Amino acid sequence: MTEIPGEVPGKPTSAARTTLSHIMTAGDTNLLGTVHGGVIMKLVDDAAGAVAGRHSGGPAVTASMDEMAFLAPVRVGDLVHVRAQCNWTGRSSMEIGVRVLAERWNESTPPTQVGSAYLVFTAVDSDGKPRTVPPVLPETEQDKRRYQEAQIRRTHRLARRQAIKELRERRSAEGLDD
Repeated sequence: MTEIPGEVPGKPTSAARTTLSHIMTAGDTNLLGTVHGGVIMKLVDDAAGAVAGRHSGGPAVTASMDEMAFLAPVRVGDLVHVRAQCNWTGRSSMEIGVRVLAERWNESTPPTQVGSAYLVFTAVDSDGKPRTVPPVLPETEQDKRRYQEAQIRRTHRLARRQAIKELRERRSAEGLDD
């Protein structure tokens, strides 16, 4: 990559990729006896936060969570692996992709994908103000695909936000919302 003076140098996808692993216990369960979705969501946010902090070189806060999908239940005793990487970067924001796998304690099968999510983080300075992040440099064809898909998700997020804002303004002007 050619660096431009004054530009923040980019970081390859692999520089911040991480996996967090956790054994699920009885304290993690819901009323149905499976691991509570909120427990999985916290692990997802933790892994994504670690990647965002690594990639940006400092603190980053969760701005949104998109498309959290629970694909299969997680049970007590499962060893859960939460794999995260930076898929895309803007000026101060980063999309982090997360895949959740469960290794069943009583089965000799490979880990099963049980969830996935996309989170957007904003890098912040010591005053909590957004700060510039390095561009992510996709390395593999899979990384390049994830980068392109992240751009599509960003376009949809922004369009959805704008449409909601316009609807609220219109309803407010018409006196329909209090």
